[in-house]
Amino acid sequence: MIKREQFILSGANDKTISGDVTYDETHTSQPSIIFVHGIKGFKDWGTHNLVAEAFAKEGYRYVKFNLSHSGVTQQVPDEVTDLEAFAAATISMDLGDLDTAINYVAHTYPLEPVYLIGHSRGGGLAILKGAGDERIKKIVTWSAIADFSSLWKKEQEEEWLENGRIYVENARTKEKMPLNSTLLEDYKAHKAEFDILEAAAAIQIPWLILHGDDDINVPFSVAQQLAQVQVKARLQKIQGANHVYGSSHPYTATSLPPQLQEVVEKTLAFFKGE
Repeated sequence: MIKREQFILSGANDKTISGDVTYDETHTSQPSIIFVHGIKGFKDWGTHNLVAEAFAKEGYRYVKFNLSHSGVTQQVPDEVTDLEAFAAATISMDLGDLDTAINYVAHTYPLEPVYLIGHSRGGGLAILKGAGDERIKKIVTWSAIADFSSLWKKEQEEEWLENGRIYVENARTKEKMPLNSTLLEDYKAHKAEFDILEAAAAIQIPWLILHGDDDINVPFSVAQQLAQVQVKARLQKIQGANHVYGSSHPYTATSLPPQLQEVVEKTLAFFKGE
């Protein structure tokens, strides 16, 4: 029987990290998978709960959580409504939150291996942790970025620092979402530490790179760039897939879109060592 249990952790700047663990109680030995969402994403977005159940059925403990400054609240878990928290997010905060989540999983389930899945910006975070955290045994990136600064335009930086804030559009809702200049300042202060390609080159653990060849948000060439710096990584193209593999939010169907089902199957085969 599939179960989902909630947990709450302390995140950056006194914000909370809300998360859940999905598992099948009929399985005994269950490796833990931690899923890291991207910018504008959250743990209950679209197909994420169906994905969690798919992994749980195969004997994995699937952990997903909202980064503390995702802009999602416990009161409204399925939309980004806390725009001030969203605006204040930095890469340092996100990495700290991911470390907190890994600590929680490693201490709660100490006998089982820990794997990471990261989507989009979450993929960038997963690459940094995969290169530097020996608790992580395998990583899979879905539509991962290769540079945190690709999330904004270079020509925006001067105005951003001057005004203290820029706005990015949510393609789904058309809402203008604020980003404080602390994000840029944090990135510039830790540029070497946050170098995704440098981290990718240093990864010593098994790594699967999945990416759609119809991704207009993060082009397939970015996946090729990651694979070029880490030749031991396995790159697999998802034919005709967009950035979210055919998913949407809200998602009301009871089965996964075909391209996301392919992503799940390829990820499972990789974790099983096939």
